[in-house]
Amino acid sequence: MPQVVLKLPASTLENMKKYYTSSLKNSPPAAIFAAKTPNCTITAYKSGKVLFQGQKPETEAEKWGTVPSTTSGDGKTRKNNRHAFHPDDQLFVSSHIGSDEAGTGDYFGPITVAAAFVTKEQISQLKAIGVKDSKNLSDAQITNLAKDIVAMKIPYSLLRLPNKKYNQWQRKGWSQGKMKTMLHHQALNRLLEKIAPEKPDGILIDQFSEPHVYEKHLRSENQQLQEHVYFMTKAESYSIAVATASIIARSAFVKAMNQMEFDTGLPIPKGASGKVDRAAAAIIEAYGEEKLEELAKVHFATTEKAKKFVK
Repeated sequence: MPQVVLKLPASTLENMKKYYTSSLKNSPPAAIFAAKTPNCTITAYKSGKVLFQGQKPETEAEKWGTVPSTTSGDGKTRKNNRHAFHPDDQLFVSSHIGSDEAGTGDYFGPITVAAAFVTKEQISQLKAIGVKDSKNLSDAQITNLAKDIVAMKIPYSLLRLPNKKYNQWQRKGWSQGKMKTMLHHQALNRLLEKIAPEKPDGILIDQFSEPHVYEKHLRSENQQLQEHVYFMTKAESYSIAVATASIIARSAFVKAMNQMEFDTGLPIPKGASGKVDRAAAAIIEAYGEEKLEELAKVHFATTEKAKKFVK
Protein backbone atom coordinates (compact mmCIF):
# COMPACT_ATOMS: atom_id res chain seq x y z
CA MET A 1 0.00 0.00 0.00
CA PRO A 2 1.47 3.40 -0.96
CA GLN A 3 2.60 5.60 1.91
CA VAL A 4 4.25 8.94 2.59
CA VAL A 5 6.08 10.00 5.75
CA LEU A 6 6.61 13.68 6.62
CA LYS A 7 8.55 15.19 9.53
CA LEU A 8 6.60 18.26 10.66
CA PRO A 9 6.88 20.88 13.45
CA ALA A 10 4.54 20.79 16.45
CA SER A 11 2.65 23.88 15.25
CA THR A 12 1.78 22.12 11.98
CA LEU A 13 0.66 19.00 13.85
CA GLU A 14 -1.67 21.16 15.94
CA ASN A 15 -3.14 22.75 12.80
CA MET A 16 -3.54 19.31 11.24
CA LYS A 17 -5.45 18.00 14.23
CA LYS A 18 -7.82 20.97 13.98
CA TYR A 19 -8.15 20.52 10.22
CA TYR A 20 -9.11 16.83 10.56
CA THR A 21 -11.44 17.27 13.54
CA SER A 22 -14.40 15.71 11.74
CA SER A 23 -12.26 12.79 10.47
CA LEU A 24 -10.52 11.76 13.71
CA LYS A 25 -10.48 8.11 14.79
CA ASN A 26 -8.93 6.06 17.59
CA SER A 27 -5.18 6.57 17.52
CA PRO A 28 -2.47 3.99 18.30
CA PRO A 29 -0.04 4.33 21.26
CA ALA A 30 2.54 7.14 20.92
CA ALA A 31 0.33 8.89 18.35
CA ILE A 32 -0.99 12.42 18.82
CA PHE A 33 -3.97 11.74 16.58
CA ALA A 34 -5.19 9.57 13.72
CA ALA A 35 -7.68 10.49 11.01
CA LYS A 36 -9.24 8.81 7.99
CA THR A 37 -10.05 10.64 4.77
CA PRO A 38 -11.20 9.39 1.37
CA ASN A 39 -7.57 9.58 0.20
CA CYS A 40 -5.78 7.82 3.04
CA THR A 41 -5.32 7.22 6.77
CA ILE A 42 -3.21 9.80 8.62
CA THR A 43 -1.33 9.07 11.84
CA ALA A 44 0.70 11.76 13.60
CA TYR A 45 3.29 10.77 16.20
CA LYS A 46 4.87 12.67 19.10
CA SER A 47 8.22 12.48 17.27
CA GLY A 48 6.80 14.84 14.65
CA LYS A 49 6.54 12.14 12.00
CA VAL A 50 3.23 11.83 10.17
CA LEU A 51 2.31 8.68 8.23
CA PHE A 52 -0.07 8.98 5.28
CA GLN A 53 -1.12 5.53 4.09
CA GLY A 54 -3.75 4.48 1.57
CA GLN A 55 -4.72 4.84 -2.06
CA LYS A 56 -3.67 8.48 -2.53
CA PRO A 57 -1.32 9.49 0.32
CA GLU A 58 0.45 12.16 -1.75
CA THR A 59 -2.81 14.06 -2.32
CA GLU A 60 -3.26 14.52 1.43
CA ALA A 61 0.42 14.86 2.39
CA GLU A 62 1.15 17.68 -0.05
CA LYS A 63 -1.27 19.90 1.88
CA TRP A 64 1.26 19.95 4.74
CA GLY A 65 4.75 19.66 3.34
CA THR A 66 7.12 18.59 0.59
CA VAL A 67 6.23 15.06 -0.41
CA PRO A 68 9.24 12.73 -0.59
CA SER A 69 9.43 9.59 -2.71
CA THR A 70 6.51 7.28 -2.00
CA THR A 71 7.00 3.67 -1.01
CA SER A 72 4.87 0.91 -2.47
CA GLY A 73 3.70 -2.14 -0.59
CA ASP A 74 6.64 -4.24 -1.80
CA GLY A 75 9.04 -1.81 -0.14
CA LYS A 76 10.44 -0.47 -3.41
CA THR A 77 10.97 3.27 -3.59
CA ARG A 78 9.74 5.19 -6.60
CA LYS A 79 12.46 7.65 -7.57
CA ASN A 80 11.34 11.17 -8.38
CA ASN A 81 14.46 12.34 -10.28
CA ARG A 82 14.87 15.28 -7.89
CA HIS A 83 18.39 16.11 -9.07
CA ALA A 84 17.16 17.02 -12.57
CA PHE A 85 14.95 19.73 -11.06
CA HIS A 86 17.42 21.17 -8.54
CA PRO A 87 19.08 24.41 -9.71
CA ASP A 88 22.79 24.96 -10.04
CA ASP A 89 24.09 27.79 -7.84
CA GLN A 90 24.84 29.76 -11.00
CA LEU A 91 21.11 30.34 -11.48
CA PHE A 92 20.97 32.61 -8.43
CA VAL A 93 23.27 35.17 -10.07
CA SER A 94 21.75 34.93 -13.54
CA SER A 95 18.66 36.48 -15.17
CA HIS A 96 15.84 34.22 -14.01
CA ILE A 97 12.19 34.00 -13.03
CA GLY A 98 11.13 33.16 -9.49
CA SER A 99 7.63 32.28 -8.29
CA ASP A 100 6.06 31.94 -4.85
CA GLU A 101 2.67 32.12 -3.15
CA ALA A 102 0.97 33.42 -0.01
CA GLY A 103 -2.24 32.67 1.87
CA THR A 104 -2.26 28.89 1.58
CA GLY A 105 -2.40 28.15 5.32
CA ASP A 106 -4.75 31.03 6.14
CA TYR A 107 -8.45 30.40 6.69
CA PHE A 108 -9.37 33.88 5.50
CA GLY A 109 -8.08 35.55 2.37
CA PRO A 110 -7.19 34.38 -1.14
CA ILE A 111 -4.24 32.34 -2.26
CA THR A 112 -2.00 34.76 -4.16
CA VAL A 113 0.72 33.62 -6.55
CA ALA A 114 3.35 35.83 -8.14
CA ALA A 115 6.16 35.29 -10.64
CA ALA A 116 8.90 37.89 -11.18
CA PHE A 117 11.67 38.21 -13.77
CA VAL A 118 14.91 39.65 -12.41
CA THR A 119 17.94 40.28 -14.61
CA LYS A 120 21.41 39.63 -13.25
CA GLU A 121 22.02 43.40 -13.24
CA GLN A 122 18.96 44.00 -11.03
CA ILE A 123 19.89 41.48 -8.33
CA SER A 124 22.20 43.85 -6.45
CA GLN A 125 19.70 46.72 -6.81
CA LEU A 126 16.91 44.66 -5.27
CA LYS A 127 19.19 43.56 -2.43
CA ALA A 128 20.09 47.20 -1.84
CA ILE A 129 16.46 48.26 -1.34
CA GLY A 130 15.97 45.45 1.20
CA VAL A 131 14.50 42.57 -0.79
CA LYS A 132 15.03 39.32 1.11
CA ASP A 133 13.10 36.36 2.51
CA SER A 134 9.61 37.79 3.21
CA LYS A 135 9.31 35.69 6.38
CA ASN A 136 11.80 38.11 7.91
CA LEU A 137 9.76 41.20 6.96
CA SER A 138 6.74 42.86 8.57
CA ASP A 139 3.55 43.50 6.62
CA ALA A 140 4.40 47.22 6.49
CA GLN A 141 7.89 46.50 5.11
CA ILE A 142 6.44 44.12 2.53
CA THR A 143 3.89 46.70 1.39
CA ASN A 144 6.57 49.37 0.95
CA LEU A 145 8.98 47.00 -0.79
CA ALA A 146 6.27 45.90 -3.22
CA LYS A 147 5.78 49.55 -4.21
CA ASP A 148 9.54 49.94 -4.73
CA ILE A 149 9.66 46.78 -6.87
CA VAL A 150 6.84 48.08 -9.07
CA ALA A 151 8.65 51.44 -9.35
CA MET A 152 11.75 49.61 -10.59
CA LYS A 153 9.58 48.21 -13.40
CA ILE A 154 10.44 44.60 -12.53
CA PRO A 155 8.26 42.46 -14.85
CA TYR A 156 5.87 40.31 -12.83
CA SER A 157 2.61 38.39 -13.01
CA LEU A 158 0.18 38.20 -10.09
CA LEU A 159 -2.82 35.90 -9.64
CA ARG A 160 -5.40 35.88 -6.85
CA LEU A 161 -7.68 32.89 -6.27
CA PRO A 162 -10.96 34.17 -4.75
CA ASN A 163 -12.19 31.88 -2.02
CA LYS A 164 -15.51 31.36 -3.77
CA LYS A 165 -13.56 29.76 -6.64
CA TYR A 166 -11.23 27.98 -4.19
CA ASN A 167 -14.23 26.35 -2.49
CA GLN A 168 -15.69 25.29 -5.84
CA TRP A 169 -12.40 23.67 -6.89
CA GLN A 170 -12.03 21.99 -3.50
CA ARG A 171 -15.51 20.44 -3.77
CA LYS A 172 -14.62 19.31 -7.28
CA GLY A 173 -11.84 17.24 -5.73
CA TRP A 174 -8.86 19.52 -6.32
CA SER A 175 -6.22 19.44 -3.60
CA GLN A 176 -4.61 22.69 -2.55
CA GLY A 177 -1.43 21.37 -4.18
CA LYS A 178 -3.16 21.13 -7.54
CA MET A 179 -4.62 24.62 -7.16
CA LYS A 180 -1.18 26.05 -6.43
CA THR A 181 0.34 24.15 -9.35
CA MET A 182 -2.15 25.56 -11.85
CA LEU A 183 -1.82 29.09 -10.43
CA HIS A 184 1.99 28.98 -10.65
CA HIS A 185 1.77 27.57 -14.16
CA GLN A 186 -0.56 30.31 -15.34
CA ALA A 187 1.47 33.06 -13.67
CA LEU A 188 4.65 31.78 -15.33
CA ASN A 189 3.00 31.58 -18.76
CA ARG A 190 1.72 35.14 -18.46
CA LEU A 191 5.13 36.43 -17.41
CA LEU A 192 6.93 34.58 -20.21
CA GLU A 193 4.53 36.22 -22.68
CA LYS A 194 5.14 39.61 -21.09
CA ILE A 195 8.94 39.46 -21.39
CA ALA A 196 9.06 37.77 -24.84
CA PRO A 197 11.16 37.57 -26.93
CA GLU A 198 13.59 37.71 -24.00
CA LYS A 199 14.03 34.33 -22.31
CA PRO A 200 15.16 33.69 -18.73
CA ASP A 201 18.16 31.49 -17.97
CA GLY A 202 15.82 29.44 -15.80
CA ILE A 203 12.61 29.40 -13.77
CA LEU A 204 12.74 28.67 -10.03
CA ILE A 205 9.61 27.70 -8.12
CA ASP A 206 9.57 27.76 -4.33
CA GLN A 207 8.89 24.05 -3.88
CA PHE A 208 5.61 22.99 -2.27
CA SER A 209 5.44 19.47 -3.74
CA GLU A 210 7.74 17.01 -5.45
CA PRO A 211 8.36 17.84 -9.13
CA HIS A 212 6.68 14.63 -10.32
CA VAL A 213 3.52 15.55 -8.38
CA TYR A 214 3.59 19.06 -9.87
CA GLU A 215 3.91 17.54 -13.35
CA LYS A 216 1.10 15.09 -12.62
CA HIS A 217 -1.24 17.98 -11.79
CA LEU A 218 -0.28 19.73 -15.03
CA ARG A 219 -0.94 16.60 -17.09
CA SER A 220 -4.37 16.21 -15.49
CA GLU A 221 -5.30 19.57 -17.07
CA ASN A 222 -3.46 18.87 -20.37
CA GLN A 223 -0.63 21.27 -19.54
CA GLN A 224 3.15 20.83 -19.76
CA LEU A 225 6.05 22.14 -17.71
CA GLN A 226 7.85 25.12 -19.23
CA GLU A 227 11.53 24.89 -20.23
CA HIS A 228 14.33 25.05 -17.66
CA VAL A 229 12.06 24.86 -14.57
CA TYR A 230 13.64 24.11 -11.20
CA PHE A 231 12.22 23.50 -7.74
CA MET A 232 13.80 24.27 -4.38
CA THR A 233 12.56 24.49 -0.81
CA LYS A 234 13.23 27.82 0.95
CA ALA A 235 14.12 29.22 -2.48
CA GLU A 236 13.52 32.82 -1.41
CA SER A 237 16.55 32.58 0.89
CA TYR A 238 18.78 31.94 -2.14
CA SER A 239 17.06 33.59 -5.11
CA ILE A 240 16.28 37.31 -5.26
CA ALA A 241 13.76 36.57 -8.03
CA VAL A 242 11.82 34.23 -5.74
CA ALA A 243 12.12 36.69 -2.84
CA THR A 244 10.76 39.43 -5.14
CA ALA A 245 7.83 37.23 -6.19
CA SER A 246 7.18 36.33 -2.56
CA ILE A 247 6.99 40.00 -1.55
CA ILE A 248 4.58 40.77 -4.41
CA ALA A 249 2.37 37.79 -3.51
CA ARG A 250 2.42 38.59 0.21
CA SER A 251 1.65 42.26 -0.40
CA ALA A 252 -1.40 41.31 -2.49
CA PHE A 253 -2.55 38.94 0.26
CA VAL A 254 -2.18 41.61 2.97
CA LYS A 255 -4.09 44.09 0.80
CA ALA A 256 -6.92 41.57 0.35
CA MET A 257 -7.10 40.93 4.11
CA ASN A 258 -7.24 44.67 4.83
CA GLN A 259 -10.01 45.08 2.25
CA MET A 260 -12.04 42.32 3.92
CA GLU A 261 -11.76 44.09 7.28
CA PHE A 262 -12.89 47.34 5.65
CA ASP A 263 -15.83 45.67 3.89
CA THR A 264 -17.09 43.71 6.91
CA GLY A 265 -16.15 46.13 9.68
CA LEU A 266 -14.82 43.12 11.60
CA PRO A 267 -11.31 41.90 12.45
CA ILE A 268 -10.01 39.35 9.93
CA PRO A 269 -6.96 37.65 11.50
CA LYS A 270 -4.36 35.69 9.55
CA GLY A 271 -3.54 32.03 9.97
CA ALA A 272 -5.70 29.38 11.63
CA SER A 273 -6.17 29.60 15.41
CA GLY A 274 -8.72 30.08 18.18
CA LYS A 275 -8.71 33.78 17.34
CA VAL A 276 -9.61 32.92 13.75
CA ASP A 277 -12.36 30.56 14.93
CA ARG A 278 -13.98 33.39 16.90
CA ALA A 279 -13.60 35.81 13.97
CA ALA A 280 -15.39 33.33 11.70
CA ALA A 281 -18.19 33.02 14.27
CA ALA A 282 -18.53 36.82 14.28
CA ILE A 283 -18.85 36.78 10.47
CA ILE A 284 -21.62 34.17 10.68
CA GLU A 285 -23.49 36.17 13.33
CA ALA A 286 -23.22 39.42 11.38
CA TYR A 287 -23.68 38.22 7.80
CA GLY A 288 -24.77 34.59 7.84
CA GLU A 289 -22.92 31.39 7.12
CA GLU A 290 -22.97 31.90 3.35
CA LYS A 291 -20.66 34.93 3.71
CA LEU A 292 -17.80 32.58 4.55
CA GLU A 293 -17.95 31.23 0.98
CA GLU A 294 -16.42 34.45 -0.32
CA LEU A 295 -14.12 35.17 2.63
CA ALA A 296 -12.74 31.80 3.72
CA LYS A 297 -11.52 28.33 2.79
CA VAL A 298 -14.59 26.65 4.25
CA HIS A 299 -13.24 23.07 4.29
CA PHE A 300 -10.82 24.07 7.07
CA ALA A 301 -11.90 22.74 10.50
CA THR A 302 -12.30 26.40 11.52
CA THR A 303 -15.77 26.49 9.92
CA GLU A 304 -17.23 23.81 12.19
CA LYS A 305 -15.56 25.31 15.26
CA ALA A 306 -16.99 28.73 14.43
CA LYS A 307 -20.52 27.32 14.20
CA LYS A 308 -20.20 26.08 17.78
CA PHE A 309 -19.52 29.64 18.97
CA VAL A 310 -22.67 30.97 17.30
CA LYS A 311 -25.63 31.11 19.66
